[in-house]
Amino acid sequence: MATSDVPIFSMLRNRMRWHQDRQKLLAENVANADTPGYRARDLRAPTFESMARGTAVASAGASIGAGPMRTDPRHIQTSGSQTTRLDVRRDTGLVTTPAGNRVNLEDEMLKVSQNQMDYQAVAGLYQRSLGLIRTAIGKKG
Repeated sequence: MATSDVPIFSMLRNRMRWHQDRQKLLAENVANADTPGYRARDLRAPTFESMARGTAVASAGASIGAGPMRTDPRHIQTSGSQTTRLDVRRDTGLVTTPAGNRVNLEDEMLKVSQNQMDYQAVAGLYQRSLGLIRTAIGKKG
């Protein structure tokens, strides 16, 4: 049995992918802090409802702006593919500069550090779960 067949590992991998994609988006916000008219963006955390509908990050290799999207229910979808859509929030900044920029560096850096801590927590849980599986099958030495 592969670890990809165990639901908890699949959920943890999806959560780690979400944190990676969010980190990319937050890095773009920081990089464009001086760009006139740029609006800060952030990803909405996946909810149970979005996961049940299949609109959360679900496929391997999901990234911002990449991957197939099923835009019409009549489109063909193979059994191995899943719809990938990242829910991006726009205009997360509250203060607008005279140039029209809505990036607050302090807020963005707080989000980056929180996202990093959350990713490390999920990665640690993934490693511990793998360790438990190895112990259960007697391969830990």
